[in-house]
Amino acid sequence: MWENILSYFETLEQRPVERMAFIVGGLLFFWILEGAIPLLEPKYKKTKARHAVINFSFTAIHLVIQTGIAVLIVLLADWCQRADFGLVHWLNLGVVGAIVLAFFVYDFFIGWLAHFVEHKSFTLWRFHIVHHADNNVDATTGLRHHPVESLIRGTFFLLATIVAGAPIYTLMIYQTFLVFFTAFTHANISLPPKLDKALSYFFVSPNMHKVHHHWVQPYTDSNYGAVLSFWDRLFGTYRQLAPSEIRYGLDRYYPNEQDENFWMLLKSPFSVRQTPDVSGETRKNIDVNQPSQPKASV
Repeated sequence: MWENILSYFETLEQRPVERMAFIVGGLLFFWILEGAIPLLEPKYKKTKARHAVINFSFTAIHLVIQTGIAVLIVLLADWCQRADFGLVHWLNLGVVGAIVLAFFVYDFFIGWLAHFVEHKSFTLWRFHIVHHADNNVDATTGLRHHPVESLIRGTFFLLATIVAGAPIYTLMIYQTFLVFFTAFTHANISLPPKLDKALSYFFVSPNMHKVHHHWVQPYTDSNYGAVLSFWDRLFGTYRQLAPSEIRYGLDRYYPNEQDENFWMLLKSPFSVRQTPDVSGETRKNIDVNQPSQPKASV
């Protein structure tokens, strides 16, 4: 049985239809579940379906780019096996050890570090804005990324692959978890408070990640984790906020009323510029011809 499981994930990269089924299936499941146990009352510009179409458009582009990067990842993972390069080889780990170590390495580099860097680097943040500009966070928001951000994330995938040096099946196992948690943590669902809190000690929970989508700092710059939650506790980036206090969107950088304008979202990162605010600290502001202090909706 164990060998069958490993064999399945080892060749999953060669079956894009099945990989797509995991992604689309998870998104649809939580997207439908949102109607039964909503966390916040959404205020879509038009309809829930139109909002989903906008986000799925970004998702489609993201998946095409990631498919291309996956080819490089497979080649790199194969090279690591031939050259005995990476932590898995240096520590002489077996199958279970390789899966566990690779899970931690991938989750750190892709789930936490890539996200942290995108928030701290102005150059990268301007592309990540597209994700945070969504005023109605739901299951479809999880893969709403600007195409350039998809390339940035892909770079961290390659870096993690080199560091781990693990077989490709370890990445497929992690990606399966990542796809599930991406839909789960962004979904507009309300879990029992005690269950959500208990879950957040080990994994990123819906309420924990929603804090990251609050429209003002320092909450926007917190809770970066994707699957495992202890990275934020370890590095001091963990914050709490009651769901009733959360407002989605951005307090600056992008006009919230345009959060479903696909073409403007694609172009906006190239018009964002950096200017000092009155306190002397650096702020990132959208082009002066666009609204600078829009109202956010939940």
